[in-house]
Amino acid sequence: MTIRFEGSRLKVVALVAFLVLCAGAPSAMAQDTSVRDILSFLLTNRAVSTGDFGRDQQAAEATRDTMARALLLELTTLPITTSSGGFSFRFNPALGTAERVTPSFGPFFVDRATTAGHGQASVSFTYRYSSYESLDNQSLGDGTLVTTANKFRDEAAPFDVDTLSLKIRSNTLTVFGNYGITDRLDLGVAVPLVNLTLSGRRVNTYKGTAFEEAQGSGQTAGIADVAVRGKLQLLRSNSGQLAGDFELRLPTGAVEDLRGTGHAAYRGSLIASTGPAWAEGHANASLTFGGISREQAVSGALNIAPSERVTLSFEALARRIEALSAIRAVSQPSPLIAGMDTIRLLPSGDPTITVTAVGGLRWNLTSTWLLNGYVTLPLTNHGLKARPIPVVALDYSFVR
Repeated sequence: MTIRFEGSRLKVVALVAFLVLCAGAPSAMAQDTSVRDILSFLLTNRAVSTGDFGRDQQAAEATRDTMARALLLELTTLPITTSSGGFSFRFNPALGTAERVTPSFGPFFVDRATTAGHGQASVSFTYRYSSYESLDNQSLGDGTLVTTANKFRDEAAPFDVDTLSLKIRSNTLTVFGNYGITDRLDLGVAVPLVNLTLSGRRVNTYKGTAFEEAQGSGQTAGIADVAVRGKLQLLRSNSGQLAGDFELRLPTGAVEDLRGTGHAAYRGSLIASTGPAWAEGHANASLTFGGISREQAVSGALNIAPSERVTLSFEALARRIEALSAIRAVSQPSPLIAGMDTIRLLPSGDPTITVTAVGGLRWNLTSTWLLNGYVTLPLTNHGLKARPIPVVALDYSFVR
C-alpha cells in the first residue's frame, strides 16, 4: 500500500487522527460524569462506615479541592510547541525566487526570532503521549499517597489512614498552522486535541484492617484551549535577530474534564536568536497573565545542523506558575472529637519552579516535509511529574 501526502489532504489526516483519539471516550461522557467528578468520588466516597468515630468530611473535601486544583493547573498550562515552521524563506531578487534563510530547522518548544517569510505558510501535526507518575515527589501509582488520616494527639501514629493510587494518561494531537503576513510578521494557530484517562482506587486502613472505599475510572476527549499567536521580528542583522511574540489562549477546553482553564490567557515573549549558521542559539523570556494563573518562564535552545537535511535541538525550559504551590500534609484539630487531629492535603502557598529538558532531531524527508522526534524529560520533582515523554511530529511548508 502506498500513502501519498498532499497539501489538499492535510485536513483529512487531521480528522482521522482526531477520530482515533476520541475512540472509546464516550464511556465516561455518556453518563454525564466528568473527570473532576470521578476524582471527587475517589477522594470523598465512604463505602465503609466505622461505629467508633465520625470522620471529618471537610478534610476529604479539602484534599479533593487541593488535588483537583493542582491537576487542572498542570494539565491545562502545559507549553505548546512552537507554531513556527521549520523552513524560513526570503525572496532573493537576484535569483528571482525564495531561498532558505538558515540551515537550521529550529527548536521544538523554544521559539526563534526568524520569521517564515512573506506569503509562506506551514502546517504541522504533533503527537505526544504522557504518563504521570508523581505529584510533588509523592508516587501516584503505588498506593502510598496519603490523602487523609486521623490521629489522637497522645499516640505516635494515625489509627485511620486513607491512601490513593491514581493513574493519569493523556494522548495529545496538536495541529499547527503558521503564515507569514510580511517578511517580519507571522500569524499562527495551535489546536490541541486531548484524550485523557484517569483511574484510581482509595483504600482505608482502620486499626490495621484495610477496606476499599472507592474505585473508578473515566475517559474524555476533545479540544483543549486553542492558542493564537503573532510574532514580529524587531531586529535583523548578520549576527542575530530579536523578535516579540504575543499569544492568546482561548477558553475552548472543558474545565470539568481538565482540558481547559475556563478563562482567556495572554502571554508576551521576547525572543533572541544568533545569526544563521550551522549552530544557532535561542533564548526566550515570557510573562503570562489572565487564565488560571500568572506565569513567568525562561527557556533556551542550541540547534546544530550537521547537514542540510538534519537539525539537532537541545532545549531547557523553566516555569514558575504562581498559583501552583507544593502540596503538604497539614494536621488540624478535628471538629468532631476532642484530642484528635485530622490530616489533609493543602497547598503550601509558595509557588514552585519546574524545569524540563528537551532533546531530539528534525529530518528533512523530502522537499519541504520534516519528520521530528524528541523526548521531554522533567528535571524537578515539583508539581505533576511525568515519565520521559516521547513526541513525534510531521511538518509541511508550502513554499511559494
